[in-house]
Amino acid sequence: MLLAIDVGNTNIVLGVFDGAALLQSWRLQTLRERTADEVGLAIVGLFRHWGVDIGAVEAVSMASVVPPLTPIMRAMVKRYFSREAFVVEPTVNAGMPILYERPAEVGADRIANSVAAFEQYGARALPLVIADLGTATTFDAVTAKGEYLGGVICPGPQIAADALFQRAARLPRVDVRRPATVIGRNTITAIESGLFYGYVGMVDALMRRIVDELGGRAIGIATGGLAPLVLPETKAFEAHEPDITLHGLRLIWERNR
Repeated sequence: MLLAIDVGNTNIVLGVFDGAALLQSWRLQTLRERTADEVGLAIVGLFRHWGVDIGAVEAVSMASVVPPLTPIMRAMVKRYFSREAFVVEPTVNAGMPILYERPAEVGADRIANSVAAFEQYGARALPLVIADLGTATTFDAVTAKGEYLGGVICPGPQIAADALFQRAARLPRVDVRRPATVIGRNTITAIESGLFYGYVGMVDALMRRIVDELGGRAIGIATGGLAPLVLPETKAFEAHEPDITLHGLRLIWERNR
């Protein structure tokens, strides 16, 4: 079995694979102050609770966009799994041509998403756009030949909500959710509408412009924690792949074996 670990800004996402089958996945809150033992014991507890044999894990594939946590996660894998973590590095071992001006700047999770998307949808010979709708929202474009072309990075709605609360003295902190109406009848519902529908509008507009630059046709694929909230409000996406990053980590590890 393979353990895939995606260390993100908000969550550490873990998935256990038996071959190509994802048996179980979990999310831990990303806390930069955690030690290797704290993370290791949390993961061991998840394995035990779900009846997954930790001794059957033969390899660990990892991507991290939180540099302070990378050595901590490496140490955790070595101590609790007796393995050296395979860390995805886009310019070294990802196996996908990167057309970015500075390839080393591309996040490992974005390349993992792109690899998995091309594996599943590349046979249709169309460009792909993978939107990871989360804390930092990213859009990644992959050519029909399977090359990483580039993308867009923008803040998610929770960042906007926090900024409003911090910068506007009379505005309350509001969670991101779909309000009942677009026109808010009080301050909270007005903020909810701006956060939610403003975000949906941004996603729609960016997808439309990206597809136009790709020649007018592309396959839109959504992932990320906010995807279930946004997808009912837009027709920009053909597919929802919540575990695409984990599958990308599996594919990259398999190709480097």
